[in-house]
Amino acid sequence: MSLWLIRAGSHGEFEPKFLEENRVYVTWLNLAHDLHKLESREALIDLLEPLDPGGKLKKRINHASQIWPFAHAMQKGDWVVLPLKTQQSIYIGEITSDYHFEPKGPNPFYHWRSVKWIGEAIPRQRFGQDLLHSFGAFLTICRIQRNNAEARVKAMKASGWGDDLGKKGLLVKAKAESAEIDDEELADDLVDLEQQGLDRIATMIQAKFAGHGLTRLVEGILKAQGYTTYLSPEGADGGADILAGMGALGFGTPQLCVEVKSELKPIDRPTVDKLLGAMSKFNAPQGLFVAWGGFKGNVQKELAQSFFKVRLWTQKELLDALFANYDQLDPDLKAELPLKRIWTVAAQEE
Repeated sequence: MSLWLIRAGSHGEFEPKFLEENRVYVTWLNLAHDLHKLESREALIDLLEPLDPGGKLKKRINHASQIWPFAHAMQKGDWVVLPLKTQQSIYIGEITSDYHFEPKGPNPFYHWRSVKWIGEAIPRQRFGQDLLHSFGAFLTICRIQRNNAEARVKAMKASGWGDDLGKKGLLVKAKAESAEIDDEELADDLVDLEQQGLDRIATMIQAKFAGHGLTRLVEGILKAQGYTTYLSPEGADGGADILAGMGALGFGTPQLCVEVKSELKPIDRPTVDKLLGAMSKFNAPQGLFVAWGGFKGNVQKELAQSFFKVRLWTQKELLDALFANYDQLDPDLKAELPLKRIWTVAAQEE
């Protein structure tokens, strides 16, 4: 079994298509050519030239090193790692078909393999930092080989997708196998530093704001946004962790009933529906459900009918709100979660 990293668009724009269709795709624009008919990587490099007029040879070699394995190296039974951009979690799939070429597309979905998703919305914090480093490479497709990655991910599945024991030093790191092109080595200079920073911040929040502490952090963010809040005591909350209304006395709009779940498992639809009941109980016209472990399957899509009543926050939305309002947080809360804004050069494709 090999372990492959595959991305669903630079901004996660193709994630719903990958997950709902149980497929992974090559998403290079205008690549309407059967890759199985190419006899070598060199032929693929030549094919890419008219798709990027004026582009450098090094860039085409880089792209070819990612595209070629999809048709010529991946096998049925291999596993794929799909890090999500839309939430701070990772999907794991098993390849169940050979390479397929669909000449009618639509563009850019000409090339695909079927997958069975065997690990859904696994929180990034369950993986060791060295694996996250490999998953954070600025490559669309590459094989993950370093640090005994395949065995460690298989062990996580055997444990029901519990924590990666390798991050605690309980597994011996293995030297990467030799390969025709070491894609991970190619990626060393293209690591997503922003994602690495988010991972460290999320790990700190998980450690310092466990359980009811996450509710306290969410309340602090809402206060920074201008809400007046009521925080339910730790324990039974009667269906709402936080009640929040805009303005000094909280009588303005919007008025929110907020539920916060700090566990790492993704939340299902029936659990979210309980928030709708709590909104009725507290006469709150809007609700906010914050799930640190994300949401299962199509929860967000199924709740589109409640768009004007309920908002769902995963880690991503929570962190976005934290960063946008950090300067207005209570000083004591900022002391518990010390953050500093930094600038760095944006990664360039070439």
